[in-house]
Amino acid sequence: MDTLSLFGLFAVTAMLVAYALEDRSHWYILAFAGACALGSVYGFLQGAWPFGLVEAIWAGVALRRWYFRRR
Repeated sequence: MDTLSLFGLFAVTAMLVAYALEDRSHWYILAFAGACALGSVYGFLQGAWPFGLVEAIWAGVALRRWYFRRR
């Protein structure tokens, strides 16, 4: 497994864990947004730009959810 694949594995694992724990704290929503951003970077680096674009949108949606949930 190369470095890029390990990075992608880390990103999607972080997304899964943060998503599973979102109900416990608004900070997990922020972690999910960050993991989605990492997934987006992975998608673009891999050359799968549709995946990178969708993950960037998910990061924005999660940031918005975090912003309103923390209030």
